Amino acid sequence: MSTSARIVRVNEILKRELADLIERENPAGDASVLVSVTEVRTSPNLRNAIVCVSVFGGDEGSDERVLGNLMKKRKEIQHRMSKHITLKYTPVLEFRLDHRIEDGDNVLKIIRELEEDA
Repeated sequence: MSTSARIVRVNEILKRELADLIERENPAGDASVLVSVTEVRTSPNLRNAIVCVSVFGGDEGSDERVLGNLMKKRKEIQHRMSKHITLKYTPVLEFRLDHRIEDGDNVLKIIRELEEDA
């Protein structure tokens, strides 16, 4: 298996496991907020991983609150992840907000408004 194929496979496995852990953990502390793992990008040496998350619902500060809570619980999440996934190294996680879905929704909203005006 080539290195790039291995990284893609590891990224998908981590994405699924992190999505399950985050769903159970509820980092927002609020049932009205949904946190979705949109992408995981693991470094070639598998020691670091960037985890992109989207936050749906909640108030204006929910995004930053969720991100802060994820960073606080990072070591615990890494530890739990290591129990379910066997890798030589458990990657150090870095969480980032992903606004692509939100941006896409805004574009669709603008298109709908333009169609209604036409």
